[in-house]
Amino acid sequence: MNSAPAGTDIGTGCPVAEGRVPLYGPEFTANPARVYERLREQGQTALVELAPGVPATLVVGYDAALEVLRDPGEFPRDGRRWAATVPEDCPVLPVMSYRPNCLMTDGAEHARLRGVITESLARVDPNKVRAHVEATADMLINQFAQRGSADLLTEYAVALPLWVFTFLHGCPRDVGERMVTGMRDIVDMRDPERANEQLTAALLELIALKRREPAQDMASWMMEHPAQLTDEEILHQLFLMLGAGTEPEANLIANALRLLLSDYRFAGYVAGGSMRIEDALDEVLWTDPPVANLSASYPVRDVVVAGRRLPADQPVVISYAAANTDPGFGVEHRSGNRAHLAWGAGPHACPVQGQARMVASIAIEKLLDRLPDLTLAVPVEDLPWRESPFLRALAGLPVTFTPVRAVETAPPTAPMPVVPGADRPIAPLPAATGKRWMHTIIRWWRGQ
Repeated sequence: MNSAPAGTDIGTGCPVAEGRVPLYGPEFTANPARVYERLREQGQTALVELAPGVPATLVVGYDAALEVLRDPGEFPRDGRRWAATVPEDCPVLPVMSYRPNCLMTDGAEHARLRGVITESLARVDPNKVRAHVEATADMLINQFAQRGSADLLTEYAVALPLWVFTFLHGCPRDVGERMVTGMRDIVDMRDPERANEQLTAALLELIALKRREPAQDMASWMMEHPAQLTDEEILHQLFLMLGAGTEPEANLIANALRLLLSDYRFAGYVAGGSMRIEDALDEVLWTDPPVANLSASYPVRDVVVAGRRLPADQPVVISYAAANTDPGFGVEHRSGNRAHLAWGAGPHACPVQGQARMVASIAIEKLLDRLPDLTLAVPVEDLPWRESPFLRALAGLPVTFTPVRAVETAPPTAPMPVVPGADRPIAPLPAATGKRWMHTIIRWWRGQ
């Protein structure tokens, strides 16, 4: 190993530029692409702050990102040693600190936990999911179709993945809404400890229901799996699936609609039939991926990547947004090209990317078919963005259109059996158990 100090360029010995580039604040939120361009001046990795006083290395090069993602031996996902060094109120902790799920474990434990998810997913009937998504899309559009205006983010892009999640897991609607609210507040770093407690409480309600009344759904199948996960392990897998299945999906739908409504060339290809919606999604996944910066790993020793020594126990975060637009990678045609890293790579690559594409494709096709003259209600440059170092996410997508009549459609819950007892209050876990779990979750959050 070269003995150059951490944070220096191997071969030159020159110190990296003083200060770190913040992945927060108005400049980053308004134009992250400009910030990534500046970061590339440091090479394939760059020194950043995820939040005030929270240093990290951001991987901005495509080749370097693949190197890190494919090598869990050098770049493990367990960040408990790092979490123990940051303040308890650190705003990025709820997203980045260790949870015993398949995203934040490696080796045999990762394989065990991931197997529960992938094998349960394999039992889902894709035709029933498609029918549910189509019915849900029509139902949501019916709610604003006769009004002539809508916020497609809150009324459509966010709502649809929530309905899909509750459908797949047999989750009562009100519990699902509390889950999504808690997850969004965690990602946006709005009172994250309160949000973490709210989300945990909702997940515990779902687990209690499924233990009492199992049904033909993902949550029940995960509990029945031969791996015999404990309820605490089920809790953390559900946390991961909720985070991966709602926030990024909503952002993919909204970002794709933003592109279609602001880029007339692109929209013309889709409207003219020369480009499929599913292929068009790749344009968004290349240039505006819904998860911009995530997949943190924590080297247990100093390691060299792309000529720079990265210090042990400091987060190494993959910038999917920067890596996908790396000028050195030189992608000329993006539509239909799936070499992007938006779904990750290596052993932690997203296992449900096919389903995510299907949901987004149906959502966009249904909307354009029902409301063909959709128009942004404000100039595209005035659309608001959420402030988050992790997501490229709109805060609103207001549109106008010619009002149309509602259409008759089957209830969205029809494809799956109704969950027994889903229409009555869920019996909570015993108070002592709930408090113990909540305390355990907070300790995990704090890296203790």
